[in-house]
Parts: sequence; structure tokens; C-alpha cells
Amino acid sequence: MEAMDQSFRDHLATVDAKGHRNWIYAQKPKGKWYSLRTYISWGFFVLFFALPFIYIDGRPLFLFNVPAARFILFGKVFWPQDFFIFGLTMVTFIIFIILFTAAFGRLFCGWVCPQTIFMEMLFRKVEYLIEGDAPRQKLLKTAPWTAGKIFRKTAKHVLFFLLAFIIANTFLSYIIGIKELWKIVTEPVSQHVVGLLSLLVFSGVFYAVYAFFREQACTVVCPYGRLQSVLLDRNSMIVAYDYKRGEPRGKFKKDRDVTAGDCIDCFQCVKVCPTGIDIRNGLQLECVGCTACIDACNHMMEKTGRPLNLIRYASENGITNKEPLRYTLRMKLYTGLLCVLLSILAALLISRKDVDATIMRAPGMLYQERGADSVSNLYNIKVANKTTRNIPLRLRLEDRDGKVDVVGGKSIALKKEEEGAGTFFVVLPKASIHERKTVLHLGLYEGDKKIDEIRTSFLGPVGPIIEEKN
Repeated sequence: MEAMDQSFRDHLATVDAKGHRNWIYAQKPKGKWYSLRTYISWGFFVLFFALPFIYIDGRPLFLFNVPAARFILFGKVFWPQDFFIFGLTMVTFIIFIILFTAAFGRLFCGWVCPQTIFMEMLFRKVEYLIEGDAPRQKLLKTAPWTAGKIFRKTAKHVLFFLLAFIIANTFLSYIIGIKELWKIVTEPVSQHVVGLLSLLVFSGVFYAVYAFFREQACTVVCPYGRLQSVLLDRNSMIVAYDYKRGEPRGKFKKDRDVTAGDCIDCFQCVKVCPTGIDIRNGLQLECVGCTACIDACNHMMEKTGRPLNLIRYASENGITNKEPLRYTLRMKLYTGLLCVLLSILAALLISRKDVDATIMRAPGMLYQERGADSVSNLYNIKVANKTTRNIPLRLRLEDRDGKVDVVGGKSIALKKEEEGAGTFFVVLPKASIHERKTVLHLGLYEGDKKIDEIRTSFLGPVGPIIEEKN
């Protein structure tokens, strides 16, 4: 195997020597793994199309409104102030991807990647339904433009665009919410020109990807496949051809040659591959781990009376040295790091506050004398209300005598899921001021319920300090 021709690694299977596209006519797979992937895809479709309709306390379960910098995860709102939590979540996700890939290769790509599921379990099946399996598609490609061919091609692309439009609507609902999407659909176009254009753009992109670009999204655009050489090692689980058992290849004969391997060189594994590779050449960046070749090979092994799993889930060491899949030191280290990050993330989420406030002393101002016995400082407060209720926010001094005077009323009105601001004075008796800066603790209250406490400083006169020294 090590001495075999490696020239196939110098080019993509979907591009010829002149740089032209080799269109892939993938034969429809069937078998245990394909059936299991079909069931999983049904679960994916249910989740993808149903989640935008699920609301908790008036909020969508998930929302990723990038233009408004507003994210909702499991009904909890995350504002720009929570960016460090979001950033840590992304780092944790990247570590998870590294660990998962180191252990299980591109299992994600073949089983739950949206690109693969939509392409192989939706659009490809529609294509099979309208144009037939791979041989019939090839014949239709070269056939003259008769009424039957025009009808089939038109029907396929109309259905493709309709499916792309439905996916685009659902995708947009994750960004702006299903209620806003419904307004775009039902209200006059003039009121939602930008929204309608966004829908059309998303629909066009999805249609182009699944009707024309197809597997190129995995082999050319997606960086995950390119990272395989860095993330995988010889102990990682991959879809692998057992060359020790399969070589040397030979055509099937009733009188079996005992010197030949189990591979009968039928090319069924190549015909069903959605990226057009020959898995017998070894691991390649185009392989998405879809298991179509496993089903195709097992089918041929059954027909010829040979043992199954000539192509199977295994590691390179498992094929070469007959070693079982192992949980290596590198995987253990990644797991430990992942557990630490998850613990930190969980602690941050648990301690996250529903009302986030920032208090700053008014710029350019010192202190103000209030009569003969009091001093005040002016403060500005900015508050993010992350709850689904309006909050009349009150401020109280927690650890000393004095009072808080809110400018314009007794409380600061915070609307639900919005940011608010206010101005207030803190008034202290002169007798309680003994330093240039006095540390204060301000309690934030919703009625009698304390929801937060913020530390700030109070600037006082220097006089009392001089008098004490004298």
C-alpha cells in the first residue's frame, strides 16, 4: 500500500487535468448505514424546521441576530456585554471539534453536517426521484432536448429552488425571528424591501450550492477537510479500506484464486461516492465519511460470499497493525482541557445576571456642597435589562448613611430586553467622609428584591483629612 501511486493526491477528483469540472453522478446507495443516516436526517429536518417556532417566555429558543448584536440561546438573551461568554463558547466549540476529529475523524461531516444532509438526503433524493439513478442521469445529460427532457430538467430545478426558498426562510428566521419573518411574508413588499431582498439572496445562494456547486462546498470551500491532516493521526477513526485483506485485487471468478485479495475491483465504492474518490487509495481530503462506500462494498461481499467490512470504520493503525481503536494520550489531554473550559463556561452562565449595570461618575465634575453638612456626587448609570419584563429600578446605599436621588423620579424605568440609562446623586453627610475617595456599595432593587450590587467611589473634600492630621 505504501508503494502505490500517490499522484491522485495532486488534484481533486472532481477536476480534470485541464481544470474543468468532472460532474459527479453518484449512484444511489443502499444498506444499513445509509438507512441509519436517513433516520438521523429526518430528526435533523424536524429540529431545523421546528426550532424557530419554539418560544420560552416570549423569546425564541435560538436567535442569532448578528446585525443587532443580540443572541438568544435556550431562551436566554446575550448582549454585547456578554461577549466574553460567547467568545469562550466559541473557543470551547473549537476544542470540541479538535477532540472529536482527533478521535472520530469526519464523522460530523458524514452524519450531521447540514451541507451533507441537505445535499444527500434531500436534494439528491429529489434528483433520483425525477431523473433516476446515476446511469439514467448520464443518459439524460447526453440525450437530445425532447419534451420529456425539458419537463424533467425544469421540474427538478423548480423543486430545487422551492426547497432552497424554504430553507432560506427557515435560515433567516434564526437571524431575525419567525415573527419578523412572518411580517416580511404577509405585509406589503414596500415595508420590507431589505427583508425580501435578503430572502431572495439566501434562496439564490442555497439553490446555486445544491444545484451546481454541490460537493465543491466540502472539498474547496469548507476548511474542515483541509484541517484533517493536522487534526488526524494514525489512531483516528476513519472510513478505511482494508488493503491487507483486499490486495491484490482481481476480478470475480467462480473458482476463487487463493492468492488474490477480497477486492474484486468492481468500482462500486467509487460509483456511490458523492465526492468521486476511490477510497481504496487511502484517506483523502475529499472524503466526508458518509459510509456510502461501506454499504456498496458490503453488498458486493454478500453477493460473492466474502466476509463483510472490507471497507469499514477503522484507524490506520487498526488496518496496518490490527490494533483496536484506542483512546490516546492526546485525546485524554484534549478531553481534560475541554472539561476545564466547560466548567468555566457553566460557572459563567450560572452566575450571569439578568440586569447588567455600569455606573460612572459624571465626567469633569468633582463634588457638590449641599448646605453646611452634606456633599453629593453626580453619577450616570447604564443598564441592560435581559429579562422579558419591565423593571422599575431603584438604587440604595448598602453600607453607610446617606441617600440616592434619581434625577427625574424615584426609579429608573427599564423596558424589557432593552438598555436604559439614568442620572442620580449620592448624598453623604460630611461627618462620614474621612478620605479623598470613599468606596460605596450601591444596591439595585426591583421593588424590595435585590438583584445586584455595584461598587463605585465617592469623591469628597480633602478638608477633613487635613483637620485630622492637625
